[in-house]
Amino acid sequence: MSARPSPLRAVVFDLDGTLIDSRRDIAEAANYALERAGFARLSHDELSSYVGDGATALMACAARLDINDGRTAALVASFLDYYADHAIDFTQPMPGALAALDALSGYGLGICTNKPRRTMLAVLRGLQLEPRFGSLVAGDDLEQRKPHPAMVLESARLLGVSADSVVMVGDGPQDVLAGKAAGAFTIGVHGGIIDAERLLRAEPHMMLGSLHELPAALSELARDKPR
Repeated sequence: MSARPSPLRAVVFDLDGTLIDSRRDIAEAANYALERAGFARLSHDELSSYVGDGATALMACAARLDINDGRTAALVASFLDYYADHAIDFTQPMPGALAALDALSGYGLGICTNKPRRTMLAVLRGLQLEPRFGSLVAGDDLEQRKPHPAMVLESARLLGVSADSVVMVGDGPQDVLAGKAAGAFTIGVHGGIIDAERLLRAEPHMMLGSLHELPAALSELARDKPR
């Protein structure tokens, strides 16, 4: 570890693939939009590989369109409409997520996701998770999205802490790069949606096998105060 927060005051989580397993619902919504517009359906695995940079990037990749193509915007609208109504048909918390949130309730907790606010709230409210968090920053709240640091900095501001006292937890390089650029300590978690090799290339300060390990890791981190 080359960096650590001082002192540890808040934990900010990515959502998809970190706190929730939303792969099937995202894929079902994407395939609905693709098929409705005359594009070919794709496998859930392929669609999952496009998750992480927001709905527009997802649908552009899925349809093999430029992100600025007018057809992409129509696909995104169709995707979001369907997904908002089917946000938790199959979605469940990731293993260890609820226990980790319970154990960390003494910290400021936040969500920092490239997911649009509309669908973020549909998921959090459907799973009754929203009250657990003191800050919610979604992909359409600011001009920049992860891996830009702005969303992590906004999470820290909303939680009333400095960015260097935040731990950013995620399963993707977007989370790690955003956290590091903001000055936060970063923890990568295996087993999410995004390929582990991409996560490792971003070089998080710490890697965990699952969220089951997070409370103990943060307890150790909090004891390891810089001098």
